[in-house]
Amino acid sequence: MSNVQHGVFGARLAAVEAGHRVVVSRRNQRIEPGNGVFWRYRDPILTADHVPLTWRYDFDPATNPGFAERLGINAVFNAGAIKIGRRYSVVCRVEGTDRKSFFAVADSEDGIHFAFRAEPIDLSPADDAETNVYDMRLTAHEDGWIYGLYCAERKDPEAPMGDTVTAQARCGIARTRDLETWQRLPDLATRSSHQRNVVLHPEFVSGRYLLYTRPQDGFIDAGRGGGICTAFTSTMEGATIVEEQLLDARTYHTVKEAKNGAGAPPLKTKAGWLHIAHGVRNTAAGLRYVLYAFLCDPNDPRHVIGAPGGYWLAPQDDERVGDVSNVAFSNGAIVDDDGRVLVYYASSDTRLHVAETSVERLVDYVLHTPHDGLTSAASVRTRLALIRRNAAYLGRTP
Repeated sequence: MSNVQHGVFGARLAAVEAGHRVVVSRRNQRIEPGNGVFWRYRDPILTADHVPLTWRYDFDPATNPGFAERLGINAVFNAGAIKIGRRYSVVCRVEGTDRKSFFAVADSEDGIHFAFRAEPIDLSPADDAETNVYDMRLTAHEDGWIYGLYCAERKDPEAPMGDTVTAQARCGIARTRDLETWQRLPDLATRSSHQRNVVLHPEFVSGRYLLYTRPQDGFIDAGRGGGICTAFTSTMEGATIVEEQLLDARTYHTVKEAKNGAGAPPLKTKAGWLHIAHGVRNTAAGLRYVLYAFLCDPNDPRHVIGAPGGYWLAPQDDERVGDVSNVAFSNGAIVDDDGRVLVYYASSDTRLHVAETSVERLVDYVLHTPHDGLTSAASVRTRLALIRRNAAYLGRTP
């Protein structure tokens, strides 16, 4: 290598490392005052720029004299989340510039500032046809295992010649005890053509594993399917479901008219099992994804007992722009011993954020926020009732 080449390599290396240090050392701040239900944070907590340089660059000047990026990262998003002891961990979907996604663990001491581990997860595929994996939900089950359920995508074997788009969505299953060593289990067996957004309930129900599923007819479109369902399996080692019972239906002219799906495993509260799900509606600009919440019976999680109208969180400002714009998506949340709740959500399939709330605030939200009246007339009557109650309380007329 010439002195000029060595100088270029060294200068580029120093500049890239300095820029990376700025990104990974940045301290985040909560945005006050919030809306009384949750707080956003000023910056995303993980982005493509946070990914370790050793995952992207060849550090050997003999083979990379210009210190060029060899394996680019497009996005970091849609993370499952878990707290083990005092350590907060997220298993992110990391997408390379080749469109292939993989899973990577990042850890934190406070649940806000994360750093990736030295290497991503090397997860065995179910078969040679499996092409892409993404959106892992983590459930610490009472059986002692931590299960990761995720979408395992492959090309549809029945696609006609020349069709390079049509795909199948299956639920992949892996388990671990430490987020280091993973055991791949067989995919979930189901009658539905496509299954993604499958979530495992953290406790046995009537001695069986309870799953939240989202059957649909197409890879993207729900068709006659859709809605969040519940289903049982007697084992996770070759999990099979035969019957799915509708829990939360997609509904015309709501935030979940096109699709809806389970998010993080439900949070256990004294009032019931609290879900933060995603809802999708059609717009002239395409699909819009938001987060909404509902509460299920503490003794029978197959029944909804609280369902506020509208969304809980929607993409706003810079969150609305990205690879798939106008999307908020969550598949991970953590509850601290003191009741603090951290909801990890991605914006526009590009970057990962956190919203902070509490069990108390969430329960108040799902129990005391009016439900969706499903018509404009009902909606305005609900708002007028609030205005008039406030006017009476404040001692003046509107």
